[in-house]
Amino acid sequence: MSEPKRIVIVGAGLAGASAAAALRDNGYDGEIAVLGAEAHRPYELPPLSKRILLGQSDEPDWVRDADFYSGHDIDLRLGTGATRVELGARVVQDARGGRHSYDRLLLATGSQPRTLPVRGVDLPGVYSLRTLDDALALRSAFAGSPRVVVVGTGWIGTEAAAAARQQGAEVTMVDVLPGPLWVLGPEISEVFAGLHTEHGVQWRLGSGITELTGGPSGVTGVRLADGSELPADVVLVAVGAVPRVDLAHAAGLELADEGGVAVDASLRTSAPDVYAAGDIAAQWHPRYGRRVRVEHWANAKNQGAHVAANLAGGQEPYTRSPYFFTDQYDLGCEYRGLADPSRDELVVRGDLGKREFTAFWLREGQVTAAMNVNMWDDGDALQALVDGEAKVTPEQLRNSDLAALP
Repeated sequence: MSEPKRIVIVGAGLAGASAAAALRDNGYDGEIAVLGAEAHRPYELPPLSKRILLGQSDEPDWVRDADFYSGHDIDLRLGTGATRVELGARVVQDARGGRHSYDRLLLATGSQPRTLPVRGVDLPGVYSLRTLDDALALRSAFAGSPRVVVVGTGWIGTEAAAAARQQGAEVTMVDVLPGPLWVLGPEISEVFAGLHTEHGVQWRLGSGITELTGGPSGVTGVRLADGSELPADVVLVAVGAVPRVDLAHAAGLELADEGGVAVDASLRTSAPDVYAAGDIAAQWHPRYGRRVRVEHWANAKNQGAHVAANLAGGQEPYTRSPYFFTDQYDLGCEYRGLADPSRDELVVRGDLGKREFTAFWLREGQVTAAMNVNMWDDGDALQALVDGEAKVTPEQLRNSDLAALP
């Protein structure tokens, strides 16, 4: 493919900004326009539920310095979301009425928090956590040791609960699932449940929510399906996210059954010269032989940087394994790969009780994922085992030198 003269990027989050930066870093000298709905310049999301909620910083990790975009002739339009894509005309229309022609287009519109279909979700004191402004508002709400109810026990919910407890708030976590981070399976879920319990978190698991109670002055409680009510001054709704695909759907792009915009291995959509990256990209992944959509930080960063070369004329497939990390109280961990705990065998190296271990997931004797918890010496070896889909035995994983395994 020939190099385009003008590239438009819809979405000024990590994926979109990483693509713009990589285009310039790789020597692309055509026009680049980046449209973003937020007023803040592009930033990374992990610090929102970590450093910022803990009061350790007022700023996230910015993707690039403030003067990078103008200094590299990138037309960054903040507070200017896209409202329409006209594939035939090769034009993007923005919320201010502007029209932006493109030779190639990248959609990197990210995700938005999933809402609860119950009465009271719009009461004052009910929060979600997705943006820098969300994080600053929630941190302010945690001040003064309020009664906090966190609805949802996934990554955002557990990290926010840890931050609230470390600031002295009373915290109760609610979920229809039987344990926190259930996506990792019951054994690992129990590790995180014990961690939070030791730090004073209360639980109402296996329970649905029917209503958030309160009035004009704010939320006062969370009513559960069994009729009981938890008192609450602050409620965080952390029940997952949904990809922002309205723009793509309206334009007529193919969507994936798994959610997101269907893209091939090189992140191309069903329309000529239109690509998608980050949270919305349901990619045909060469490693897994199926579509994969990942909402974690590393995927947005790496896909953004990778798709830049394809926008400029390349056709390389994206082959990286998923990666994410979390920090909660004194626990830190990294996860590599893509396991299915319902069908994969769990192998633990180390001590679950001390929360110092590495967990592996095996499928037909091959490593599908690895997660190191408070152990930091084997990162490269774990990555190699996951990327190589190493054929190993549980005994080897428990006792052998990981770097020496095939």
